[in-house]
Amino acid sequence: MDLKHFILPFGCPMLSLSNAPHRGGLTKASGFFFMMVPKNYSSDYKADCLAFERGHGLKDFVGFMTAADVGRALATAKRGSVTAYVTAGITNPAIAGEVPPPWKPGTINIALLIEEGLTVGAMANAIMTATEAKTYTLLRLGYNATGTTSDGIGVFAFEGETEWAGTATELGINIGKAVREALMRGT
Repeated sequence: MDLKHFILPFGCPMLSLSNAPHRGGLTKASGFFFMMVPKNYSSDYKADCLAFERGHGLKDFVGFMTAADVGRALATAKRGSVTAYVTAGITNPAIAGEVPPPWKPGTINIALLIEEGLTVGAMANAIMTATEAKTYTLLRLGYNATGTTSDGIGVFAFEGETEWAGTATELGINIGKAVREALMRGT
């Protein structure tokens, strides 16, 4: 593993739903990366992510950016069919719906790799469940925050028939546990 970045290729393409700066939205992905940028980063993120992808010989990857030291801040946790990959940069905590404090670099990126067949609706449900788990963990850690002002999230799964990933499902419970465990390890 490159100590500055994290790159995870998939064995075969997966469906991806994310707000990632590189290939975000609903797409097919061959993998994902966490790209480390300087704390004072203010460049052309689209061009920089594309250059990163090409420079590392990647194609059709979803890309996230972070100023957190990936070598130290990346944590993973696996529960059932769910593996959570989290970079926990929490120097910029914020509360949804309130005016954010003066901007500082800090991003919590969550990538969920789900080895099941999900509908797009279930993938959206997985994002909701992961966000709830992130918020709960931040509160348990003593942060008066629901996240940071630049959080990223991505769900990667196979196309399939599973329709729900909320907290009442086994899949949702595994998502919550994996996110909580990885975020705790990463802080």
